[in-house]
Parts: sequence; structure tokens; C-alpha cells
Amino acid sequence: MRAILLLIAFLPATAFAQQKKILYMGDADVAQQLQGISPKANIVVVTNDNVMREITDADAFIGTIKPEYVHAGKKLKWTQIMSAGVETVLHKSGSDALKNSDIILTNNQIVQGPEIADHALAMLLALTRGLHTFIDHRLSEKWQPRPYPGIELSGRNGVVIGCGGIGSQIALRAWAFGMNITCVDPEDIPFSPFIKRTVKPDLLDEVLPSADVVFISAPHTEKSHKMMGPKQFDLMKKDSFFIAVSRGGIYDLPALIKALDSKKLSGAGVDVTDPEPLPAGNALWKFSNAIITPHIAGRSDKDRARMIGTIQENVRRFVDGKPLLNVVDKQKGY
Repeated sequence: MRAILLLIAFLPATAFAQQKKILYMGDADVAQQLQGISPKANIVVVTNDNVMREITDADAFIGTIKPEYVHAGKKLKWTQIMSAGVETVLHKSGSDALKNSDIILTNNQIVQGPEIADHALAMLLALTRGLHTFIDHRLSEKWQPRPYPGIELSGRNGVVIGCGGIGSQIALRAWAFGMNITCVDPEDIPFSPFIKRTVKPDLLDEVLPSADVVFISAPHTEKSHKMMGPKQFDLMKKDSFFIAVSRGGIYDLPALIKALDSKKLSGAGVDVTDPEPLPAGNALWKFSNAIITPHIAGRSDKDRARMIGTIQENVRRFVDGKPLLNVVDKQKGY
């Protein structure tokens, strides 16, 4: 013990000064996996009780950062959010503190792409193969094979609104079923054999009338807010399908309900709504051809490992001064 104390006493001060103080607020199992990533990282687990005290000299924060943390964290250089969507931290409590700061924000975009894309296609397949009807029949032990209006996806047209980490994987899966995919995205999308055409958001109204399926997989920003409004639902093809798996604020819920009620749409699958949770008594609940899941598309048996892996890699990169993964453009909101 005496030898260890002597060794510590003679270590240069820089051995400790080089450490970056990184706060983590969240689940205990994640905190355990963040420990020991790098000798240059001092991971400090915080709670509501001590976060304001610890953040005053912290270099980074992992978790859902609040405006008061931003103001108190004078040394903060980086914050990592666990989810893909960042609107909750960029506009938390009506404050733009993080958005207007120099703090780098990273998220878990792309990481949750596989399971959300799976979910989107699962909803579409359930609707086009009539599984929602047969699930209802099971409850009443009813065997009714006819009439059966099964719909084949091959040759159908899909419009994917938002072709980032989620939308690009929806496009891949839809292409595998033989669909022709048009992407609507404000960014220049790299060439992909799965995407037939890419247009900017100002051409959304031009491509909607040819769509057999419209997928919502865009981030919720000021520019994407309610971009699928009453006019856009009116432009959709008769008997088409609507699938939303990113944020409920991108589409107008009353307009969707109207499109279902008028039988303009053959069906809809939504994992996200606005408001959320979807209130009891909302008209959307009454439609048998509306599949509603409670914002769980991003969950799977593999997503947590990928999320933690991304955060671990970003911790290493941060303490080594290397470029971080999944840096968010805070002004654009994605």
C-alpha cells in the first residue's frame, strides 16, 4: 500500500489533468458499460440530486440535457442524446440554449434504422395482406377465406419522406419487395440502387399522386412540421397506404382521420402521433384498418447494444480529440 501511495505521489499532475470529465445520466447498466472505456475519460454518473453541482466543471454530458445544464456547464464541449430525434433537447421547455451554444450535439441516428424500417414494412405487410382482419377473426374464431383482397407490393410506388438512417433502410426493404421508391429529402442523397428518384420537399405535392404507399421517416423540424397536411392527403392516390414511424408532428392527424373515414386510404400504420400518447376516444382508434403502436418501432433485441456501442466510440473519440459520430446540425435539427 505504501509503495502504491508513493507511486501516486510522484505521478505527474498531467496524468490526471488530461482526463475529460464526462457526466452520464441514465440507466445503471449503461453507466457500467461506459466505465473503463479510456484512461482519459472520467465517467461520472449523476442524478437529479447532484447534476447541477457536477456539471460546473464537466467537459461532456451523456443523456437528455436540459437548458439549466447548458447554462451551468461552462466547460461543456459535447453532449450525446440516447435517441435519434433531437427536438426534445434543442427546444426543451421552449429554450434554445443548446441550439445557440457551441456545444456539439450527437445522437443515435442510423443506429435505430434497422428495427424502425422493419416495423414500417411490418405495418405495410399486415395491411396489404389483410392480417389485421384475420387477427380480429381469431378473437371470434371465425374462418372466412373469401373475399380476400390481398395486395402485391411488386411494381407499386413508394414515397419515403426523409431518407436518412431510417428512410434509406425503409427504401432498401421496400425495394426488396419489388417497389419503386422515390425519396423526398432536403439533402443531396448519395446514389443508391434502391432509390429510383430523389426530390426536394418542395416537390412533395408532385410525387404524392403516384404513390401507393407514403412512409414518414423524417426528423421533426420547423420545416417538416405538418408537411403532410390536408392538401397532401387529398393528393394521395385512392386506396393508397400511409405509414408513419418517425415523429407525429410531421403529419396532420385530423387529415389522416378524414382520409380513412372517406375511404380515400386503404389503411394506415402509425407508431407516432401528435398528440402522444394518442388520447382515449380519439377517432383514429375506431378504424380497423389503422394499425397503432405506442412509439416502440425503435426497440429491438439488438438496438441497445448498437446505441451503447456508438456512445462508447464517441467517448473514445472525444477524449482523443477525433471527429465524433452522428454530429447533429443544430440549426437544421438533424
